[in-house]
Amino acid sequence: MNDDASTGSATGGTGAASDDGIRLQKVLANAGVASRRVAEQMIVEGRVRVNGETVTELGRRIHPETDLVDVDGTAIQLDGSKRYVILNKPTGVVSSMNDDRGRRDLREWADQWDERLYNVGRLDADTSGLLVLTNDGALAHVLAHPSFGVTKVYIAKVDGQVLPQTIQRLIKGVELEDGRIAADKARLLDSSRGESLVELTLHSGKNRIVRRMMAEVGHPVIELVRRQFGPLHLGTLPVGQARELTKVERGALLTLSRRDGDAPSE
Repeated sequence: MNDDASTGSATGGTGAASDDGIRLQKVLANAGVASRRVAEQMIVEGRVRVNGETVTELGRRIHPETDLVDVDGTAIQLDGSKRYVILNKPTGVVSSMNDDRGRRDLREWADQWDERLYNVGRLDADTSGLLVLTNDGALAHVLAHPSFGVTKVYIAKVDGQVLPQTIQRLIKGVELEDGRIAADKARLLDSSRGESLVELTLHSGKNRIVRRMMAEVGHPVIELVRRQFGPLHLGTLPVGQARELTKVERGALLTLSRRDGDAPSE
């Protein structure tokens, strides 16, 4: 007998419950967290929270459409309609789903999925690297809005030999035409043959911020790549390739969104 049946009947034989909800252990199993038996053990051990409250009773029923669940502090994706994709954007591609000037745009990758995906934030056409595509508007808001402080890590190849005092200047802040801006972190990775590699960590969403900062300190950018966005890392994903996030990556993103957002991302 289906343990999620209640006074109403299940629909279509899918195990969907009536308005009383679905047993928490079944929800966890359906989300791929663990088998139902292991999920029950997690609940008993106090490792599962629903809407911020620890649940230890096995009879707890929830509504996956509205309730937020986390295990060991990591958010669990319950809404299977949400899609999260990471793209290693090549240079020459504009961060738009429909460029009105006919340039190469993001539809080339977004069209690989049935859902209507949008880019989270932008990368300049001449900047490559990590870009997130999703149909989760609430999560996109948290990732893209600078007020939430989500950091991005860039590697910039710049002209000239960058000195330690220049790195310190980037951290202390430089004056640009639209205000003062400071890197959250900065470090010199390499300097040779008249060029340097600089790693910059920023949470600013200002336009072309890395290029403007490096130009201000006298080292114009030659090449720029974004390697990290919040908890996501580019890793070994080849340029021009896209993939769905892993379960661990999705959990990290949703955890970030629920911690910092004004609304649940599911």
